[in-house]
Formats: sequence, structure tokens, C-alpha cells
Amino acid sequence: MSDIEIAQQAHMQPIIALAAERLSIAAKHLDPYGHYKAKLSLEYIDSLKDRPNGRLILVTAISPTPAGEGKTTTTVGLGDALNRIGKSAMICLREPALGPCFGVKGGAAGGGYAQVVPMEDINLHFTGDFHAIGVAHNLLAAMIDNHIHQGNTLNLDLRRIHWKRVMDMNDRALRDIVVGLGGAANGFPREDGFDIIAASEVMAILCLSNTIKELKQRLGNILVGYSHDGRAIFARELNAHGAMAALLKDALRPNMVQTLENNPVFVHGGPFANIAHGCNTVIATKTALKMADIVVTEAGFGADLGAEKFIDIKCRKAGLQPDAVVLVATVRALKSHGGVAVKELTQENLTALEAGFVNLARHLSNVQEQFGLPCIVAINHFVSDSDAEIALLKQKVEALDSTAIICRHWAEGGKGAEALAHAVIDVIERGQTRFNFLYQDDLPLWDKIRTVATRLYGAADISADDRVRRQLAELSEQYPHYPVCIAKTQSSFTADPTIKGAPSGHVLPIREVRPAHGAEFVVAICGSMMTMPGLPKVPAAEHIDVDDNGKISGLF
Repeated sequence: MSDIEIAQQAHMQPIIALAAERLSIAAKHLDPYGHYKAKLSLEYIDSLKDRPNGRLILVTAISPTPAGEGKTTTTVGLGDALNRIGKSAMICLREPALGPCFGVKGGAAGGGYAQVVPMEDINLHFTGDFHAIGVAHNLLAAMIDNHIHQGNTLNLDLRRIHWKRVMDMNDRALRDIVVGLGGAANGFPREDGFDIIAASEVMAILCLSNTIKELKQRLGNILVGYSHDGRAIFARELNAHGAMAALLKDALRPNMVQTLENNPVFVHGGPFANIAHGCNTVIATKTALKMADIVVTEAGFGADLGAEKFIDIKCRKAGLQPDAVVLVATVRALKSHGGVAVKELTQENLTALEAGFVNLARHLSNVQEQFGLPCIVAINHFVSDSDAEIALLKQKVEALDSTAIICRHWAEGGKGAEALAHAVIDVIERGQTRFNFLYQDDLPLWDKIRTVATRLYGAADISADDRVRRQLAELSEQYPHYPVCIAKTQSSFTADPTIKGAPSGHVLPIREVRPAHGAEFVVAICGSMMTMPGLPKVPAAEHIDVDDNGKISGLF
């Protein structure tokens, strides 16, 4: 059966009853959206502040390939497995964006028998958080242009407005546009553009905020542009932050759903890891840590993107520290990194597996040596994996002072990940973490970017034109403590998505930098990376349908 067919046969429990039974949460603290999803009240979250924290497990992966890795599926399978072996565990995931659902990737609620449900709702609209973020973002954009139209008392320079518009869809035609055409009644013509909502600074702000007060303060600190005399102008000067916070007050509350095995899950926030910081919300993760002994969370794409930003941005700002890392890989994906075409991945190929293993080896070394975290490799099993391929992969992982566990959660649910669950418990009980950030707060922005590129990506150096270098120097003086959020292709350690494996000695080109003053980090856009993706030649949307009874098909 397909993922959606498995999800549609799920025996879900009403979320209010599940929360009461499993977590002792009274119904008054949950606002249901239908029967199977609900938002948790901020009052209840505040009541947990004196409870001790549980242990935090980060699930990350090798560099993605068309063969698939299964990071979210493994996160769900591990969470279910921990509960099966008698541990109190919760899962924290990001919300899927509509763009990838209708583009290449499809849904993002796990797969097979390791899914969160209701799968269709989670992938399509969910509780409206993305829409609230989009409206709040675009309200600020509208207020900027209205301010200019009404006299521009802040003296905004139309050429130096940084705040674009957003929508939750892949639409390359909107990357660069001109607004204000049609005469004086429609404002002043100027260049503008759209990003996808997952790349919005409002998304990052929501994901990093702990309270409504902090949310509103961060929104007010958004840098919208510069005046003609070079003065920075912020959203609070347009009096936009109060209304923006009002639009986001419910979106700040974590969403509770369940796995196929009826274990509670928070699905909240949705920044991409290739163009944003790639983690679920701080408020959901912190809340889960008060409610369970073990929390399993994932960070987007490979460990060079999601895990790095989870550690250097989210953990730095939220005071979090993972106890262990699970690095997800598949035999298929490693053979892809070794040069095998997708249609040939089901054939045994030990030579290609060994060649592609360098990608896993670098990610594993980065986690263990650069961040000082114990790491287990989860081999997400496919039926085409041969015994010889699995034996070779386990042997090579063990030679790097780690353990590789075969996981069959896609086919078997939590039962198929029990060995991984036991291995995780063993690691955290040994307490071998030597956790550290990749760079210090006071390092100049240029050096922070160079540190990530050279120590994690294997680059020899970074490059940028004089304009970008000047901007980074200025931002380093203004915001010396900000971390960096590198936007680059998820498919490679370089800025070129076609270069697989673990290349070294390359130069990472920085094309653009964007200060995210409200989120308190600086985005460095590398190579040809776009913050508004496009649809592929055959988008997934062509295969999605709904029948006369409202049953959805083609979503995966």
C-alpha cells in the first residue's frame, strides 16, 4: 500500500482523549481542530516550567538524493519504538509546506507504518499556521508600500527595501517582479519579489520565540530597509508588529497530533533547512522536554544543513543541548552518492556503496568531532538491500567508532526500530557527549561562514564580491553576536547540486547576505540557491486528486 492508503486506514484516537490518557492534559488546555488535531494552550505550557527536562535526541541524515533517506520516517519510528520498550517519549516535527507537497518531495509526515496522522490534514493546510505566517508577513509588506504612498515620512529608499512578499507555493515567475504599476493611485513602482513562506523571517521568528511578548518584540525588530540617508528602518517604526503578533497568537501554540501507533506528537513550525534554519519551534521542543523523558526531533536535509543550524542557531538561542544524534542513511542513497543511476539502485553494487560511503563518513565525523556528540547510524532498510551491502556498511561505520543499526520501521512501525531505540538508550545512559558549538559568538560573520564551509563542507575557502564583503563587515559591527544561516543546495557539500560524495578543496561562493534582525541571525545565500523554488517538469500536483466522496489520492 502507498503511504496515504496506510494513513487512511489508521485507527486514530480523538486527540482530546489521547492527551488526557497519555499526558494528563485537561480538555480545557486544548483547542481541537476537528477530532484528531489540537493546539495546546500557552497557559498549560507555562505551568510546566518547574518540571525537569527530558533527554533530547536529534535525527539528521546524509546529503539527500533522489533515492530517499527517510529522516522523518525514522524520527517517527524511533519515537514509537521508544514507547514500545517502555520509555516515555514524544516526537517533535516540522509542518510540511505546500510548495514541496505539489512540487518534487511530496508530503512530509513520515512514511509506511511510521507516520503521523491525519496525514492529509498535516500536509494540506493543517491548523493554518503557514497561512497566518504568510498573512502577517504580507501585512508588513502592504504597510511598507502604504507608508510610501501616504507620504513616506520615514524617508524609505525604494531601492533599499529588503522586505519581500511570500506565498506557500513554488512559483519561479514571482522571484523578481515590479509592483506599483498603474498610476499614482497604486503607489510608486519599484522592484520587489516573493519568497516561499518557509523562508520568511516571520517563520524563523515564530520558531525561535517562547512567548507572545518575545514574538512581538522580534517582529518589531524586523529590518525592512534603509532610508535615503542610510538609517536602518524597522517594522516597529511602521507600527506593524502589534497586528502581526495578533495574527500569529494562535500559530505560536504547538499542534498536537499522533502517530499510527497513537503516540502524541508535536508538529509545529516549518522552515526549510536549505534556505532557513530547518527546525521545529523552540516552544514545541521545550514543552515536549517537560512532558516526556525522551524527545525525538529532526532537522531538515543533511547534517551539514539542518543539524548545523539546529545546534548553532536553535540550541544556541534556546539553551538546548542534544544528548545524542541519529544519522539516517540508506544503502540506495549511498550507492547514488557512489555514482549509480536511480533505475539501477536495486542491484547489488559494493563498489558504488564503498565509493558513496564517504558522504556518510563526513557527516558522521562532523557530528562526532566538530559538535562532540555521540552518533548512531540508522540504516533505513529497503527490500532491495543485499546482505553483503548491509554487512559492508555496518563494517565501515564501526571502523569510524560508531554503530549502525538496521531499521525496518517503514514496513513494521515501531517494532522495526526497537533495536535503534535500545541503542539510543545505551548511548544517552553512557553520557559521552562533549557538546560544543562550531564557532564562538564573537567571531566576525565572514569567519563564521568560513568556519562552517571549511570544517563541515570540506571547502578550502569562501568567496564573495566586494559588495557582499562590505555588507558582511558592516553587519559584523552592528550585530557581532549573530550566528549565520547558510542557504545552499541540500544535495552537495558544495554549492553545485551535481557534485555528490564528499568533495574537498572547493570554494563556497556567497552571492547575497540578508540580515534577519528579528530572528537574530544573518542569512548567507550561496551559489544559485533560490528562496522561491520552482516546480519540476512533472510536479507532484499532477498526480493528486480527490474523489466525489472527498477521499484524497496521490499525496505521499
